Amino acid sequence: MDIIREKTVCFTGHRPEKLPSGGAEGAAETRIIKSLLYNEISAAADEGFDTFITGMQRGIDLWAGEIVLELAASRGLKLVAALPYRDFGKGFRDGDKWNFGRITDSAESVVIMSETYTPACMNLRNRYMVDNSARIIAVVGNERSGTGQTVRYAESCGLDIRRIDLCELFPDKDQLTLL
Repeated sequence: MDIIREKTVCFTGHRPEKLPSGGAEGAAETRIIKSLLYNEISAAADEGFDTFITGMQRGIDLWAGEIVLELAASRGLKLVAALPYRDFGKGFRDGDKWNFGRITDSAESVVIMSETYTPACMNLRNRYMVDNSARIIAVVGNERSGTGQTVRYAESCGLDIRRIDLCELFPDKDQLTLL
């Protein structure tokens, strides 16, 4: 599949355990985050973006992928699943495992950065997403993380950054959950 950078959005965000309420399904904070993700994805589609790249990590990446699939048929959206290495996701459990399989089965394409895990494969995946996108939707609470690193790289590449700032959204929450 050919990706047109000007029409492509990628995602970055924390895993569930690093989110308020541990990203628990049904928690008010999780519902708010998913709603804001939905709004950003829908707004991007309204603006002519038609391709979305998810890094397939538990939490924000899988949630975003599910939202894109939900909107895909009615909005003509395409989803690209970017895997850091071939067996990525093998250890996922329960709903994460089901969502991972559904997304990889339904994605327009699955891109694999490395056949096996390497110390650099996650960074390669993140750079691939940014290098092929014009916009990034970032759900971030801790800038000293892989998510923060991806946002900084996106800034250096001049991407349009749509930030969902968890510290701003949930100032009363114990910020240790965001580390």
